Amino acid sequence: AALQALKRKKRYEKQLAQIDGTLSTIEFQREALENANTNTEVLKNMGFAAKAMKAAHDNMDIDKVDELMQDIAEQQELADEISTAISKPVGFGEEFDEDELMAELEELEQEELDKNLLEISGPETVPLPNVPSISIPSKPELRQDSVEIPTHLFSFNIFAAKKKEEEEDDDMKELEAWA
Repeated sequence: AALQALKRKKRYEKQLAQIDGTLSTIEFQREALENANTNTEVLKNMGFAAKAMKAAHDNMDIDKVDELMQDIAEQQELADEISTAISKPVGFGEEFDEDELMAELEELEQEELDKNLLEISGPETVPLPNVPSISIPSKPELRQDSVEIPTHLFSFNIFAAKKKEEEEDDDMKELEAWA
């Protein structure tokens, strides 16, 4: 029975491989047909576009287009001239020569610069603060409400701190020896 099951398994595997191959072939054919249909549609649309462009250009001539563009340019120039003529003030003010105005402006700027350079003065004096008129004591005086702390207490605290530090070092040495 086991031999029969093994034979059946081999047959099924062979059929599965054949079916897989068939499906792959069908899928490739379907993709090729889709590509062919797409290419056909693109070619048709390109043909329509070519016919439409040809129909649009039938009534056009390159000489007519050039002539039309020259006419547009001439009309644009005429419109600019009219605009310039309208925007000019007539009798409302005097005409000034731009070059003369620029030369006068430069001359005024140079005069101002020369004037500023000639007015250079020495360093300005800055007022310093006044020196105090009272004498400063060499040692601060104790106030009535303050308490003087004896200095021997400070030295005691320093020795106590050093002794505590030495004790801690000894404790660390003992821990190291134990470990």
